[in-house]
Amino acid sequence: MTGLAVLFALLGAASNAAGTAFQRKAARRLTEGGGLRLIVRLARQPAWLIGIGGVIGAALFQALALANGPLSLVQPLFILELPFALMLAVPLLHRRLSRAAWQAVAGVVAGLGLVLLSAAPSGARSEAPMERWIPAVVVCLGAVAVAVAVARPGRPPLFRAAVLGAASAISNALTAALLKSAVGTLKSEGFAAFLGVWQTYGFALTGIAAVLLLENALQAGPLAASQPALTIGDATLSLVLGVTLFGETVRTGWWLLPELIGAALVLWGVLRLTRVVPHLADMAH
Repeated sequence: MTGLAVLFALLGAASNAAGTAFQRKAARRLTEGGGLRLIVRLARQPAWLIGIGGVIGAALFQALALANGPLSLVQPLFILELPFALMLAVPLLHRRLSRAAWQAVAGVVAGLGLVLLSAAPSGARSEAPMERWIPAVVVCLGAVAVAVAVARPGRPPLFRAAVLGAASAISNALTAALLKSAVGTLKSEGFAAFLGVWQTYGFALTGIAAVLLLENALQAGPLAASQPALTIGDATLSLVLGVTLFGETVRTGWWLLPELIGAALVLWGVLRLTRVVPHLADMAH
């Protein structure tokens, strides 16, 4: 089961990478607007529609992954979306990946592997009592609301992109938690029960919010500001939600040392890669 979860998570990360690349291409063509008006304008561009197709495919793979493994294992694997996006962009642009970029990719992969092997996330539950859901939802939605309020137009682009990227990460993590619960109901009780639980409609709403926040983060400023918050924030909060909501377990004690080393490697690799991805995107236009 864990092997299937890893496989589907990797396929989801690759699909999301392709989707994000096309969305980025569409968002870069627009220099004004935000909110729902931005989505309406983007929907007129074929590149954005292709990107949404990639995101939908990623959601399906994510659902399959969450049905077969713990949230604290599945979501961190989506960190690989950024290396996938870079490696997809390189052949399309007829470029060669630099040695420094390959080192950064290796850092992300090695760091993530070290974190997951050290933490050894485990857990088979997909349901949580309401006394756990209520504070989790309130805190996540409250944090998103604060982020949107402080990232209003007029603030510096780097700041807006980072804050909106963090808000998208929070929405993604909450969406994954709700999706895991809903898919667990589908798996155990059938489609009618799936349509009858509030988590089904919850993940649809938070998923839409995550897409909206992502579009605004990409348009607000450089990828180097939004991507670290997106990747690291989603993985970290998903691990927290997996433990607090579903009772998943990770190793602590002296295992925290290699986990922190791995996290530092991931952060270093992501920061290095964000300096390459915008450059490649610029060359595509």
